[in-house]
Amino acid sequence: MGLCILYSRAPDGIRAPEVIVEVQSSGGLPALSIVGLPEMAVRESKDRVRGALGNSRLLFPDGRITINLAPADLPKEGGRFDLPIAVGILGATAQIQTQPLTQHEFLGELALSGELRAVAGVLPAALAARTAGRALIVPRDNAAEAALVRDLVVYPADHLLEVCAHLNGMAPLTRYIAADPAELSPPPSPDLSDVRGQPHAKRALEIAAAGAHSLLFIGPPGTGKSMLAMRLPGILPELTEAEALETAAIRSVAGQLHRFDPAYFRQRPFRAPHHTASGAALVGGGSTPRPGEISLAHHGVLFLDELPEFDRRVLEVLREPLESGRIHISRAARQAEFPAHFQLVAAMNPCPCGYLGDLSGRCHCTADQVARYRARISGPLLDRIDMQIEVPRLPAEQLTNNRLGSETTAAVRARVAAARQRQQERTGMPNAQLTPPLIDRDCQLDDTGQRLLSEAMARLALSARAYHRILKVARTIADLDGRDSITITHLSEAIGYRRLDRNTAPPPRRN
Repeated sequence: MGLCILYSRAPDGIRAPEVIVEVQSSGGLPALSIVGLPEMAVRESKDRVRGALGNSRLLFPDGRITINLAPADLPKEGGRFDLPIAVGILGATAQIQTQPLTQHEFLGELALSGELRAVAGVLPAALAARTAGRALIVPRDNAAEAALVRDLVVYPADHLLEVCAHLNGMAPLTRYIAADPAELSPPPSPDLSDVRGQPHAKRALEIAAAGAHSLLFIGPPGTGKSMLAMRLPGILPELTEAEALETAAIRSVAGQLHRFDPAYFRQRPFRAPHHTASGAALVGGGSTPRPGEISLAHHGVLFLDELPEFDRRVLEVLREPLESGRIHISRAARQAEFPAHFQLVAAMNPCPCGYLGDLSGRCHCTADQVARYRARISGPLLDRIDMQIEVPRLPAEQLTNNRLGSETTAAVRARVAAARQRQQERTGMPNAQLTPPLIDRDCQLDDTGQRLLSEAMARLALSARAYHRILKVARTIADLDGRDSITITHLSEAIGYRRLDRNTAPPPRRN
């Protein structure tokens, strides 16, 4: 009888709880059983492991093998346990040394030939392995992903025999040394200078970037709404290392980091789902919860083009994450929580045909058609969008004037970075995430500003949420201006960005 104990990690949202793999080899009729709440892919690993050991000319024992994946109440899924199960069988049958196992953790799927295949969700496991103080052995295709974690010893392997030789001290694996992402040049992004004219929209985009505010562009087709949205990530500050690791961990859980390019490590994500996307595609879901678009856009931008074309019930699922920055997915057997601090940018036409108020005069939509079109977006969702601005059609002479698009992304990014730095020093967060106590402390108005905002509340029938969002935007404008206090100019500009509130406000009451 032989017993071998080693360590692996299970996927659980963006966490990776420890799994103790216990393998016991004993006499009796040939049999192999896996216990510890294994799902189908884990139960099938016994056939992959048997084939991999045989084709690698390693001994598969004839007696009874019992494999326990502890803790027993944690679901185990995927092919990631193939490698630790195979190593455990070899250790229990004395084919490899067991002393080094306590200093390593193992992840990887096995081919029948014994080759190692990449698995999803390695980055959360790498973070947990560093905390536990162990080295991590992974398939070579996962090495760049795991090596994003500083101070973690990562050993990539191509074949099960290489892992055996390493554990037996015959041919140690070479530690993977990753290039520092900070030294790599990220690929160029679209430049803001490509957009001709639209100074008002560019100003709004800069304010939104500086404070991480949500933004809605309204205008006819072809006025540059999508171009502006796609240039937002370029003017945002680079991700910090902690933010980049958290963002990459979500992509890893979603299975998008098998072929990872370190040059993209500090770039903010930009997600633009089609308007046919379902609610589960946006927020995540499945019998085994997986992150959706809002989590994949964590610390980045979620762009919803043609906003009214999305199903209304799909849009409503955004309301809670916009407030809380998290999404909790509950299913009958599993629950998971994913971060979702995304910056929402949306675009829409002013009417069904798209040409309401356009210089061409092509719109023939009735007032009722326009109202029904805009009613596809609920009031509570619009109330959560900080800035709503018009992007009008440009005259032909402005399109041919090269000087109208002269300011570059780099120039705007410098101002945005300076404003974000002021916010970090003041509260440690972007202005869009300010809590009511912080708003009361940092967004104070003088008497003139209070009267102006009170009048806007009455005329536009603004909610308390809109009141606070106007103050946050005004605080951001003041930060861009390098001012410690909010002036009447900053407040007036912030109120002017509530475009749809002006359209939908009821007429003033008459005594």
